Amino acid sequence: MDTENFTSTFGGSAAEALPADRARFIRKTYMLLAAAILAFILIESFLFVSGAAAVIATTIFSAGSIGWLVVLGLFMVVSWIANNWATSKTSVGTQFLGLGLAVVAEAVIFVPLLTIAAIRSDDPWLMLFKAGTVTIGLFLGITATVFLTRTDFSFLGPILGIGGFAALGFIAASILFGFTLGNLFIFAMIAFAGTAIIYQTSNVLHRYNTQQHVAASLALFASIALLFWYIILLFSGRK
Repeated sequence: MDTENFTSTFGGSAAEALPADRARFIRKTYMLLAAAILAFILIESFLFVSGAAAVIATTIFSAGSIGWLVVLGLFMVVSWIANNWATSKTSVGTQFLGLGLAVVAEAVIFVPLLTIAAIRSDDPWLMLFKAGTVTIGLFLGITATVFLTRTDFSFLGPILGIGGFAALGFIAASILFGFTLGNLFIFAMIAFAGTAIIYQTSNVLHRYNTQQHVAASLALFASIALLFWYIILLFSGRK
C-alpha cells in the first residue's frame, strides 16, 4: 500500500490521535482481522465440502503452466481492486467490500495448494493444524515485538516493493520453464512475509488514520496469508 493512502489521504496518523481513539482503532483493526481469518476458513471449508474446490483445482491443473499464470494474474488484479476499495474514503461499505473480495480471492487461490498438500500429506488436517499454529505463533511474536519496541519500520516499504517484484519474477519463471524453486526460496519467502507483517504492524501504530481499520486489517490479512502459504509449502514439501 502506497504512503499517499495513509496520512496524506485521511489526515493525521493514529500515532497523533488521542489515546482512546488510537486504542479503539487498534482494537477494531485486529477484531476485523480475526473476522477475516474466520471468514477465510469458512469459505475454504465450503469450497471443499461443496465440491467447488475439486472443480477449481482440476481446471487449473489441466491448463498447466498457462492456468497458473492466469490465476496469478487474476489474483494480482483482484488484489489491486480490493486494496483500492479498502482504502476508499468515500464509502465504508466499499471498504468492507474490498476486504471481503480479498478474503474470497485468497480462499480461491489457496485451493490448488491445499489440494496438493492433501495429496502429499499422510494426515492433511494435522499438517494444516501445524502450519496454522506456526503461522499464528510467528504473527503474534512479530506483533508483540513491534508493539513493545514501537519502532517505525516504514523504511521497509521500498525494500518489500523491490523484493516482491523479484519474487514474482522468480515465480513466473518457474511456472513458465517448469523448474522448482526449492526450500531456499520458501525460507526466503517466509522471511519476506514476516518482514511484511513487521511493516504492516508498524503502519498500524504510526501511519494509518484512526478511520482506516478496514484497510489496516486487509494489509495484515494479506501478509498472514502469504506467510501461511509458504509454511504450508514447507510442511508439505518435506515428504
